Amino acid sequence: MPDLAEATAQLLTPADAEPQTKNEAASPTSQAADGLSKSQLKKAKKRAAAARQETDALPGSGTTAADAANPVTKTTGGDVGTAKKKKGKKKVVQQTEPPTIPVKHFFPDGVYPQGEWQPYKNDQRWRETNEEKRALERSQVDMINEARQCAEVHRQVRKYIRTIAKPGIKMVDLCETLEGSVRALIEENGLAAGIAFPTGCSLNHVAAHWTPNAGDQTVLQYDDVMKLDFGTQINGRIIDSAFTVHFNDKYDPLVNAVKEATNAGVSAAGIDVRLCDIGEAVQEVMESYEIELEGKTHQIKCIRNLNGHSIGPYRIHAGKSVPIVKGGEGTKMEEGEFFAIETFGSTGKGYVREDMECSHYMKNFDVGHVPLRLPRAKQLLASIDRNFGTLAFCKRYLDRIGETKYQMALKNLCDAGVVDAYPPLCESKGSYVAQFEHTIYLHPTRKEILSRGDDF
Repeated sequence: MPDLAEATAQLLTPADAEPQTKNEAASPTSQAADGLSKSQLKKAKKRAAAARQETDALPGSGTTAADAANPVTKTTGGDVGTAKKKKGKKKVVQQTEPPTIPVKHFFPDGVYPQGEWQPYKNDQRWRETNEEKRALERSQVDMINEARQCAEVHRQVRKYIRTIAKPGIKMVDLCETLEGSVRALIEENGLAAGIAFPTGCSLNHVAAHWTPNAGDQTVLQYDDVMKLDFGTQINGRIIDSAFTVHFNDKYDPLVNAVKEATNAGVSAAGIDVRLCDIGEAVQEVMESYEIELEGKTHQIKCIRNLNGHSIGPYRIHAGKSVPIVKGGEGTKMEEGEFFAIETFGSTGKGYVREDMECSHYMKNFDVGHVPLRLPRAKQLLASIDRNFGTLAFCKRYLDRIGETKYQMALKNLCDAGVVDAYPPLCESKGSYVAQFEHTIYLHPTRKEILSRGDDF
């Protein structure tokens, strides 16, 4: 089968495409001559548009730095939020509240907004003008376009969630609204597209891995510090991003410290960068901040046993850990890798432990066949494989797909090592934890902060 990316480069360069009329583009004779079917030509055009978008953002292309860094408005082929009628008129498409319109309707050309581009450091700057690396980058447009679609879903959902995440809302209602919006905007389709992992909405001293189970009556309070951590995925390409919601201004120093530390980690990341160097950059920024609570001054500390991580297809933790304190491993980042750069700042001891009722679970990615004696455990495993694969899930998700009386079977799967439990991770009681996180991709030429938005 011919390489459509190569065919696109030959058929649809700007110089060739400009004089071509609409009838010529759609002519069966022209298609036959080029050896591409109608569907193949359509796909080739989409790839060419995305490739031109990639090229336009490169240095010297005429695109400003502000344009390249705008993750919301930069598109090719039409204004954001418009769709062409048959008569050529444009109709403005506006998102509903809560969001229900799939993001594809805002981008009729199928090309989704780029994230923020950042150059690599010093000895890697040659990549930006190297023709081989630029050609390799163009060959990845389909894969990275899916990741950008996930990122756009994340941006639109969190924009709405910020308007309803107010004191007095039940945490379970918040999570179900958020998850319903993700399912609608991404057009959930089994394992092909949907939610990447349960919505984390950990409060105060709870740092991560807490989401309400069925019947939980927890209500968001004015003095709470909530970490909202959720993910989207298409064909296993995961966007993992998190932010902190707070209402009392006294927590501003904590939240600002973590946001700036996360940006420092993103800035330090790149091809051939040692993971331990990123941790050092994060810690330097984080621990330069202090916060005064109840008349006592606290140095804001990195939680040393929480890390960022590499991301693989259908695998949220792909093997590499990105520390947020100095020291750690000297393993290097590599070209073509996705990473979640996340940092946690605390007013407590800077260390978490497992505590409270578990809600998060995930099938072990590397597990082979494990004989199970309990028939109900076999049934539950089949349901997990069918609905979640190796993506994380929670008890509410099992309830949603109709599973009942699964507690013993789930415990059996955990005991057998087939499924891993991820209980909430808690700091010392009375302390407060904030979190920010971005997903980045290490392109052959530069890095892209895929989840970057106007909010953070």
